[in-house]
Amino acid sequence: MQNQRRPRGRPKSQFKESSAGTMQSLDRALSVLTAVAGTDRSSLTDLAQTLDIPTATTHRILTTLQKHGYVGFDEERQEWMIGIGAYRAGATYLKRNSVIEVGQPVLRRLMRETGETANLAVPDGAHVVFVGQVETENPIRAFFPPGSRAKMHASGTGKAILAAWPEDRLQRFFRDEDLPRHTDHTLSDRAALEADLGQTRVRGWSYDHAERYDGMSCIGAAIYDQSGQPCAGVSVSGPSDRFTGDRTGAIGKVVRAAADEITRASGGRHPAA
Repeated sequence: MQNQRRPRGRPKSQFKESSAGTMQSLDRALSVLTAVAGTDRSSLTDLAQTLDIPTATTHRILTTLQKHGYVGFDEERQEWMIGIGAYRAGATYLKRNSVIEVGQPVLRRLMRETGETANLAVPDGAHVVFVGQVETENPIRAFFPPGSRAKMHASGTGKAILAAWPEDRLQRFFRDEDLPRHTDHTLSDRAALEADLGQTRVRGWSYDHAERYDGMSCIGAAIYDQSGQPCAGVSVSGPSDRFTGDRTGAIGKVVRAAADEITRASGGRHPAA
């Protein structure tokens, strides 16, 4: 009997890779994880339809993620939810990010000084993601769960970051992104948004007047990294009827001072300096 020759070289990977150099199975798994994280709870059918992935494939991905603790499953309601493994991964990010770490005491003081909910957000493409918050004790208040996302142009922190971007980056944003309308006050017109960003640069703080949610307003300011580039934003938010007249300007100055403090404490520098 002749001995069969073993193939030389490395065996082929069982994972199919796309022409873009990404692993399709991993892409799908991360898409499923992101979709689960974006909802409180979701059924298998809803996830599969939303992502346009076959139900059987979605279920295999979910059970694999469940094995590693990244998602959980409610047997009674037959719904999937984010798991403790995802929390641990996120907690590691929060721990290493000095802006988030040094920002927490500043947020607490900002809440006490303004009487409004204080927020910390970081940019993610055309969105900002809320990564820190200290809620006011006022019974009528704003609340953004950690991980919540908002479009840049309809957010106090988002507009503060946009206003701080270099001109070439801002022009790419206008070229590549749309400006969807969320309320009657949303600045969905480019000229109007550019004028608003100009005012933000002069003042040093942005003003979101019910542009994301009716009846809810926000004032934000940009936080800068070591190279003088905006890397995050801090804001306070609450009912619009508490953001009127001279109080708006007074809050704006306090928010900008908080952003400058976080910039310095995290080793960043304001470009004007």
